[in-house]
Amino acid sequence: MNTPALETRRLILRKFTRQDLPALFLILKDEEVNQFLPWYPVKNMEETIRFYEERYAAKYAQPRACAYAICLKEDDDPIGYIHVDMEEPYDLGYGLRKAFWHRGIATEAGKAVIAQVKKEGLPYITATHDRNNPGSGGVMKNLGMKYQYSYQEQWQPKNISVIFRMYQLNFDGNEERVYQGYRNRSAVRFVEADL
Repeated sequence: MNTPALETRRLILRKFTRQDLPALFLILKDEEVNQFLPWYPVKNMEETIRFYEERYAAKYAQPRACAYAICLKEDDDPIGYIHVDMEEPYDLGYGLRKAFWHRGIATEAGKAVIAQVKKEGLPYITATHDRNNPGSGGVMKNLGMKYQYSYQEQWQPKNISVIFRMYQLNFDGNEERVYQGYRNRSAVRFVEADL
């Protein structure tokens, strides 16, 4: 699998290209959009190009990749991104320009990507969110993911202490499987009630 284009009712999910750099810049430069992500907002097109080369072009060169631009059908311009790492812990990540929040777009894109990676044979996916960003946890729940545990991490490159919540969705019927990697690396780990 190397990021086959996917279509939903409102969206086209496809590879990023160099022609998408101005749209990618709009996504990556917004401080609020990038507040809970593991990088700083980009400052210029040079940083956007470097981000594209490292996170997209390099991935697409691999035999297995699942990294999409989220585009509305009407104009095919990227308004966000979604990906699943193709090695354990099969982490799902996503981001959207703020103008497109609260419209169910991340959930719609996530369902299409989950169907694709399930078809490709991944046993499960995980996703984590900063507990100060509960909206992202809402997307995970809407995708059928189940909360497993919380853990503390000194998050890089921002070097801040963050409590993350880890969600998981198993595809192979093994509901007992819980990825323990994040928990095992953290000295502070616990299960929160009522999530």
